[in-house]
Amino acid sequence: MQSRWFAAGVFLTSLALALSTQPSFSQESAPAQQQEQGAPQQQPEQGARPRRPLPKPTNLQVLPKDIQPEQLVHIMRGVAGALGVECSFCHVPGPKPREMNFASDEKPEKATARIMFRMTQAMNDQYMSQIHDPDATPADKQVTCGTCHRGHKMPEHFVPPPEHHGPGGQPPQGAPPQGAPPQATPPGPGF
Repeated sequence: MQSRWFAAGVFLTSLALALSTQPSFSQESAPAQQQEQGAPQQQPEQGARPRRPLPKPTNLQVLPKDIQPEQLVHIMRGVAGALGVECSFCHVPGPKPREMNFASDEKPEKATARIMFRMTQAMNDQYMSQIHDPDATPADKQVTCGTCHRGHKMPEHFVPPPEHHGPGGQPPQGAPPQGAPPQATPPGPGF
């Protein structure tokens, strides 16, 4: 079970992109609770405005419930980058400006994201883990949101390039005549 979460963390972390803003959370009491529990305060750089501590995440159904807030923000920024979206794509606004209610399940996109998280976890655990290519890097053996989405909300449909034709516009020798039904081919890397 732990390796499953590790694999999820690895593939999501690998697609993380640095976004410029720190999200706000709508849970007002959480920063005070963290200070009481002795959570370390980050020292702001000289001239920078201090950031309030991140509250403990709530309503997690796919990611580990004990995930650190900073790790969750890192993963979510990676997902946002892989889909080319902002937080508001899956999350509803909070009661204050520039705040999000991350715990809300109001938007259907959040339910879809959970399904997609489970799908990528299953693909990595059940299939990609079986790839034993010595030339492949660990990142080559993981699917991520970016594997399909590539910066788009919806993955773009793949359109294969037109068939390559030989000199004079003629199909290569041995190719079926134009207009002939396609021949069945055994499953391979391009299926």
